[in-house]
Amino acid sequence: MNASAGAQSGLGGGGRGCMVIKIGGSTLEDIGRLGSLWGALAGMAGVVIVHGGGKAVDGLLKRLEMPVERRNGLRVTPPDQMELIAGVLAGSVNKRLVGAINAAGAARGRAVGLCLGDGGMVACRRMSEELGSVGEVVGGGCEVVKALLAAGYLPVISSIGMDAEGGLLNVNADDAAAGIAGAIGAGRLVLLTDVAGIKGGDGVVRARLTEAEVEGMIASGEITGGMIVKARSAVAAWKSTGAAVVILSGESPEGLMRYVAGEVVGTTIEG
Repeated sequence: MNASAGAQSGLGGGGRGCMVIKIGGSTLEDIGRLGSLWGALAGMAGVVIVHGGGKAVDGLLKRLEMPVERRNGLRVTPPDQMELIAGVLAGSVNKRLVGAINAAGAARGRAVGLCLGDGGMVACRRMSEELGSVGEVVGGGCEVVKALLAAGYLPVISSIGMDAEGGLLNVNADDAAAGIAGAIGAGRLVLLTDVAGIKGGDGVVRARLTEAEVEGMIASGEITGGMIVKARSAVAAWKSTGAAVVILSGESPEGLMRYVAGEVVGTTIEG
């Protein structure tokens, strides 16, 4: 696919035909292992990738003997850690991901690495003093993303934001993806993670869940641990964007490709 193919496909420039894909978890631990996934993404038009990289950050902070603390699923980010976190997420993880996609794609150079603050993509603000430099998306038009999509490029966006004064902020990647999806009017938001979807007490992945059903499963103990944060983030994303929000495994490209082909894969949050 050449740089103009995305614009010619009718998916460029944002809109309901676009899809935002959030990548996190073990999918980012060994980027070189998933060449087939990157190749599949490189062949899609109208796609925006948003990524985290918490495990890479944890590894660096551990090596530097710096504290790692989370509250309600969010990383507490002291000011003295913010530049290190930005260096990992907007630096090494982002560029390795861009490199892997471009190396796997038929057309070199289609992936473009950015952070949430580039080009005034979205507006962010600090969430609370107790969380330090943790931010949230509060608006923005994503004009730079729309321009890249219209030109046939594949934006790869790290979850590092900037406040009104230009200070760096660490934004939860699921929330960042939802902010981007809302700003460009995407029709679909896919959250690639370490699991095949949200499972019930019987171990079977639930194909579709409503907000009420998610809260019921949390109350009953069917949804536990880190999946509570992910499930609630998915519900919040659906409510804020109106996009179909899907949680599915990023361990291989098959699940994503089946979903794009119209199969029921993973868990879709709706209603």
